[in-house]
Amino acid sequence: MNDNAPQPPSRRSVLRTTAGVAGAGIGLGALGTGSAEAASPGAAAAAAEQVAAQTTGETSGTPRRRGATMANVPFTKRSTVRVGIIGLGNRGGSMLDLFLALPWVRVVAVCDPVRDKTERAAAKVVAAGQPAPAVYTNGEDDYENLCKRTDLDFVYVVTPWELHFEMAKTAMLNGKHVGVECPVAMTLADLWELVDLSEQTRRHCMQLENCCYGRNEMRVLRMAHAGRFGDLLHGAGAYNHDLRDLMFSPTYYEGPWRRIWHTKLRGDLYPNHGFGPVANYMDVNRGDRVVSISSFGTPALGLAEYRAEHMPPGDPSWKESYIGSDRTISLVQTAKGRVIRLEHDVSTPHPYSRINSLGGTRGVFEDFPARIYLEPDHKGHQWGDFGAYATEFDHWLWKEHANPPGGHGGMDYIMIYRLMQCMQLGLVPDFDVYDAATWTAPVPLSNDSIKAKGAPQAIPDFTRGEWRKARSGVDSVKPA
Repeated sequence: MNDNAPQPPSRRSVLRTTAGVAGAGIGLGALGTGSAEAASPGAAAAAAEQVAAQTTGETSGTPRRRGATMANVPFTKRSTVRVGIIGLGNRGGSMLDLFLALPWVRVVAVCDPVRDKTERAAAKVVAAGQPAPAVYTNGEDDYENLCKRTDLDFVYVVTPWELHFEMAKTAMLNGKHVGVECPVAMTLADLWELVDLSEQTRRHCMQLENCCYGRNEMRVLRMAHAGRFGDLLHGAGAYNHDLRDLMFSPTYYEGPWRRIWHTKLRGDLYPNHGFGPVANYMDVNRGDRVVSISSFGTPALGLAEYRAEHMPPGDPSWKESYIGSDRTISLVQTAKGRVIRLEHDVSTPHPYSRINSLGGTRGVFEDFPARIYLEPDHKGHQWGDFGAYATEFDHWLWKEHANPPGGHGGMDYIMIYRLMQCMQLGLVPDFDVYDAATWTAPVPLSNDSIKAKGAPQAIPDFTRGEWRKARSGVDSVKPA
C-alpha cells in the first residue's frame, strides 16, 4: 500500500533551502571547534552567557523553524510496511531476522558493498517466504539507488558512524522514513540538518535506540510516570563495555572504523544507550529539556596498552595515536534543574553496565544488578526486589511479548515490532528526530567540553520550543 501522504519537496529545492545550514553558526560542536586553546576570555564568557540563556530556550541565536514540527506527526496507515536495509554486518544481519519475523513487513531491498553479505541476506528473505529482494552491492554509494526506489516506506541504516548522516539525509530526500543506528550523526551541524530535513520532507528520522525498549527501562519509565519515585531529581546512564578485543579483531568489524574514532574525538562516542532511557524517564522534549553538558575525560591509555600486549609488530594499528578518553564522565542539566550523569568506557576492563539509575524524592532505582528502594515500600536502608513491581508496571509490550526473539534480551525485537506497528496502524512514532538529535548531541559537545577543561556547553533546543508541550513517547498505550 503506497504512502498517501503529500509528496516531499524535490531534492533540489530542499538542498537549496538547507545549503547555508552547516555554515550558519548552528553547528557549535563541529569537529575542531570549541577548544579551550582557541577561545579567548571574552569568548568563554559569551559561551557561559549563552549556556545560561539557553536554559530558557529563548536565545536570539535559536534557528528559526524551517518547516512545521514533526512532533506528534503520525505515519500514514498502510497494510504492508516495505523496508530497505543499508548495512548487513553483525548488527544489520541479525536485525534482518526481526523484520522478517513480522508478517506485515516485507524486506524489499538490501544493500552492502560486500557482495557475500547481500547474498546471504537475500537468501534469508527468500527462506522466510518473501520474494527475493533487490540487491545493491555496487560500491560505497549504491545505497543512493536503494533510496530512490518508489516501493519503499522505511530505510534502516546500520553502517559505520561516519556514514549515518549522509544515508539518513538521502533517504529523507527521496521520500522515505528512516531509522538509524547509534549515533545518528557526529556533529551539531549535521544534527541540525537532519532536524530541518525531517521537517521539510515530512519524513521521520529516528534514532533506533533499543535500550529504551529494555524490560527494566520500560518498567522504570511507567513507575516514574505513575509518581512512584516522587519528584524526579537525578538519573544516570552509561555505555561501559570492554570492547578492546572486538575493536582490534580483524574480522568482527568491517575494517577498523570504530577504533579509529578514538583517534579523532576525546568525548563520549556512544551516549545514546544510557541517555535515551533516562531522557524518557524525565520526559525530555516532552515537558523538560536538557540545556547544558559538562564533560571530563581520563587519559587515553587502555587501547595502546592492549595493543602492546596483543598486536604483532607491523600491525596497521601501530600507526594510530589514541586521544579518546578511556572514561568520559558528563553531567547534563535540564531546564527543571535535574541532573543526568553519563559515562562512556570501552577501553578498559569492566563488566558490562549501562548504570540505568533514577532517583527522586520518594526513592531510587539502580540497575546492573537491578535493585530498588522506595518509600513507603522499603525500610532499614535495604534494597528491595525490583521484580515485585513487574505485574503492575511492566509495559504492555513486554506483557504481550513475554519471550521475544532476537538479541539483547529481546529489546531489539520489541523496538522493531513497535516501530513497524506504528507504521502499519498510522500511529505517532514513540520517538522522533528531536530525540535523535538530543540523545546524540553529547558526542560533539562532550568533546568540546573536555577540550575546554570541563566548561559547560549549551545543548540546543532542537524542538524549537515544542518541548514545553506534554506528549506521548515510549510509555505508550496499547492500540485498540
